[in-house]
Amino acid sequence: MLVHTGQHYDYNMSKTFFDDLNIPRPDYNLELGGGTHGKQTGAVLEAIESVLMKELSQAVLVYGDTNSTLAGGLAADKLHTPVFHVEAGLRSYNKNMPEEINRVLTDHISDLLFCPTDIAVANLAKEGITKNVYQVGDVMYDAFLENMQIAKSKSTILEDLDITRDSYILVTVHRAENTDNPNSLGNIVSALLQLDYEVVWALHPRTRQALEKTIC
Repeated sequence: MLVHTGQHYDYNMSKTFFDDLNIPRPDYNLELGGGTHGKQTGAVLEAIESVLMKELSQAVLVYGDTNSTLAGGLAADKLHTPVFHVEAGLRSYNKNMPEEINRVLTDHISDLLFCPTDIAVANLAKEGITKNVYQVGDVMYDAFLENMQIAKSKSTILEDLDITRDSYILVTVHRAENTDNPNSLGNIVSALLQLDYEVVWALHPRTRQALEKTIC
């Protein structure tokens, strides 16, 4: 059973992946995007709890370090449902990042922890988590390998942007430390403008808003 919380609600951050990667339509789309971290986490927690009470799931698998990851893990744990965490053990050791809080708390309530690297396994061991920990490799890289041929056969992005292979640099900037700080964002833009390559910027909605406010 697939539950889509709607935390990422922009088409280019959500629906396009279902369309392009042939992901099955979710059984539940909670449509809970937007709001503060606390509001969003609380809303997702309440909604997922309702789903789990209705479906009586045997286990809940959560991925990554989003607010939805933590909310799904908490909802399952409070209902005594096993929690499986994919991409466990990653650490930045920067608690100013909401993702760091999410991943640490989720790891400590999980029953099975699937780590992408040996370093992630070691990080968990430092925190006393050694049981049911597995190094399974990077599933993001697996997804890249699986879907690369789809991109090669279907994508028209080079033609659409009128660029050629090896002539451009792909950029994404979406961390709050960069987007919410006008000086940092301005420095990034200035550096990109000095490059001898064309820049293709995959804009996060938050970054677009920050650019419009800061630059325009």
